[in-house]
Amino acid sequence: MPQRLAVIGGNPAGMSAASVAKRRDPDLEIVAFERGPYTSYAACGIPYLIGGDIKEVDDLVARSPDEHRRNGIDVRTRTEVVAIDLAARTLTARDEHTREETTEPFDQLLIATGAHATPPPIPGAEATEPARTLDAAEKLRAEVVRHGDHAVVIGAGYIGLEMAENLVQRGMQVTMVDRAPQVMGTLDPDMAEHVQDAAEGHGVKVLLNVDITEIVRDDAGRPTLVRTSEGDLQADHVVIGTGARPDVELASAAGLTVGETTGALVVDDHLRVPGHDGVFAAGDCVESHHRILDAPVNIQLGTHANQQGRIAGLNIAGGDARFPGVLGTAISRICRYEVARTGLTEREAAEAGIDAVAITTKARTRAEYYPGAGPIWVKLVAERGGGRLLGGQIVGTETAGKRIDTIATALWAGMTADDLQFVDLAYAPPVSPVRDPVLVAARALAGR
Repeated sequence: MPQRLAVIGGNPAGMSAASVAKRRDPDLEIVAFERGPYTSYAACGIPYLIGGDIKEVDDLVARSPDEHRRNGIDVRTRTEVVAIDLAARTLTARDEHTREETTEPFDQLLIATGAHATPPPIPGAEATEPARTLDAAEKLRAEVVRHGDHAVVIGAGYIGLEMAENLVQRGMQVTMVDRAPQVMGTLDPDMAEHVQDAAEGHGVKVLLNVDITEIVRDDAGRPTLVRTSEGDLQADHVVIGTGARPDVELASAAGLTVGETTGALVVDDHLRVPGHDGVFAAGDCVESHHRILDAPVNIQLGTHANQQGRIAGLNIAGGDARFPGVLGTAISRICRYEVARTGLTEREAAEAGIDAVAITTKARTRAEYYPGAGPIWVKLVAERGGGRLLGGQIVGTETAGKRIDTIATALWAGMTADDLQFVDLAYAPPVSPVRDPVLVAARALAGR
């Protein structure tokens, strides 16, 4: 009799796992539950859908529910799993439209519930628009196009900055507000300053060290004002970009362990849930091993979710694959700058008790004489004394950001700044100076 796999969550981790498991074991019966109407979509593209660079919602869908069904996976959209009984090997699923609940058996289970937005606890927060899903993004885009000229974005991280940029592109007057003293808290302050300059140069008004006290709504429930410690802001739209936390309530209620420091589900390097045979978890809801810190972390990135889903799928189908950990390598384009990071920042190294040294260098993205050359700042962090690389950050114009992959590879290999400065990197005037900016930074750091 064929085994039955139940998948909770129909996006990168869940459907990657389901697809890989089905290819490896065609006899495996798979049922996947997804609360929304879409599967396998690129949430990272939502700001660009709002801004108009992406024209259609379907452009962000890698594989639709019907495509998964044609591949033998029973996908149930608009269906929420509300309970798991691990002892009975069943789960309870609720149809969003009919509210009917059904009991579904399983032999193996994959939990890929992702993360959910964490709106600030302020009066009127329910009037905000957290566009983390495609159906929510569709509604926000329609509202932005239909009415209003003023938008307030709460949160100055990746999502907040990307949303602010794209709302400006829609012709809106945009104010971005954050309680923190800098934009993009995942960078060190000296690098974040360049990102703030880019946002303000694009027309975004940036307010930092500012508390929001209330979101005022009209009789229809739409926002009209955002009250802050620095005064009132006109707001036809209020968008939340304050991050997300792992969605673990369902799994925790079923008795699965949540990490004390991460708030995410504990898994081993095969994405198995310890102590529960046949139960796996992957994606934004789980812990990952940080290769530099040698400690569990929860870093919510599509790259990690896809890789973890693939590895979980291999192991569900009888494989023996290991997820080797993360560095937190991430990249974005904020206004005219590409922004990237990997490993530890100088601040994170200090918080971890690591005696570190850092260097920041400024160079050009192309040969000085070649048209289109722009600034690039590279910051490297290394252990004091031994010189082992701990992390890197890059901010710069076009072609700057993907250089972070060179630094990530060096971290993965355990290289020192001295090792990195002699790596044989490519050169051509349209894409790089003869001495690549990463090598310039490594040489400066090696001399410290």
